Amino acid sequence: MLSRIKVVHFSPTGGTRRAALLLAEGMVADIEEIDLCRPETQAYSFGADDVVLVAGPVYGGRLPTLMVERLKAYTGGGARVVSAVVYGGRAYEDALVELDDLLESQGFRVTAAAALLAEHSIVHLLAAGRPDAQDKAQLMAFGARIAAKLERGETAAPKVPGNRPYKEWAGMSAVPVVSEACTACGACAQQCPAQAIPQDDPRQTDAARCITCMRCAAVCPQQARALPAPVLQMLTQKLSPFVNKRQENELYL
Repeated sequence: MLSRIKVVHFSPTGGTRRAALLLAEGMVADIEEIDLCRPETQAYSFGADDVVLVAGPVYGGRLPTLMVERLKAYTGGGARVVSAVVYGGRAYEDALVELDDLLESQGFRVTAAAALLAEHSIVHLLAAGRPDAQDKAQLMAFGARIAAKLERGETAAPKVPGNRPYKEWAGMSAVPVVSEACTACGACAQQCPAQAIPQDDPRQTDAARCITCMRCAAVCPQQARALPAPVLQMLTQKLSPFVNKRQENELYL
């Protein structure tokens, strides 16, 4: 009988975490969270009796490099794992197969996988308000199906879409800029997963460290951080064909 699940997530703006927890809640009531966004992430070893859900956002069809680096400090030890990638309504491309490959290389047994929707972290019109009530019902049902598979003792890995080699993604060259509304409170610096914002000068951003995850914009109480207007306009135009198209969550068993 499944009694507990450990949810490992990399969720700078919260959408990935919300979707992952809905899926986990459909599986079991007892949930332990492990936050990969915390800079002090330590090595962690799981065991064969553990059930784990690992969730991360999709950046340009791939996993965030910082998430990959931190997951490499985790040892699966034969734990059964559900892999989940969360995207903002365009496409998840090679992210799910990349996550499955990484987890298997770290000693996890991938027994289910999912591609889930959450509001886009930059262009908020894309997948706006998701996961919503319809998603909640669907993800809870997905979780119940995964739990049933695990309780039957089935551990076969699902076949997921994606390409090997994975698509190339070098990340975005733009970083958030600071407006005059900034009070230098330091909330962005304290919560930046990449430690790209100096604690002693939070109006600055280290472009070499920044992964454009938009956590700084999400946590700023003054809404003083945002991508440069021309960059946001370009992205909005590029993604506009997807705004009115509702993508659906996908489960692979």
